[in-house]
Amino acid sequence: MRDHRNLDAFRLAHRLVLLVYRATHDFPRDELYGITSQMRRSAVSVATNIVEGHGRRSEADRFRFLDIAFGSVRETGYHIELFRDLGYLEHNGMTGLCQIQSRTAAALAGLIKTRKTS
Repeated sequence: MRDHRNLDAFRLAHRLVLLVYRATHDFPRDELYGITSQMRRSAVSVATNIVEGHGRRSEADRFRFLDIAFGSVRETGYHIELFRDLGYLEHNGMTGLCQIQSRTAAALAGLIKTRKTS
């Protein structure tokens, strides 16, 4: 049986979720059900779609879920930029989030490319 935890893309995505939750913990309460919630959902979507895709039997299904995960990691990147522009993220928190988001996107892109060519 394949284990999603063996994928670099999953490990990075999981780390991204943890960082997003930590970074958004002290965001304004009036944003809890707005953009804070949206950012958290997009980050969680990256990891959960990798897990779900990895558990699928058909290559087409696996690819579809990886593609959804890639869209979610890009969405999370936009949320990071938005929160920076709104002044909700300090430079230090911003750097870590940007780095892990970029690394997750790159790992997913590589995984998708590998799946397309196999």
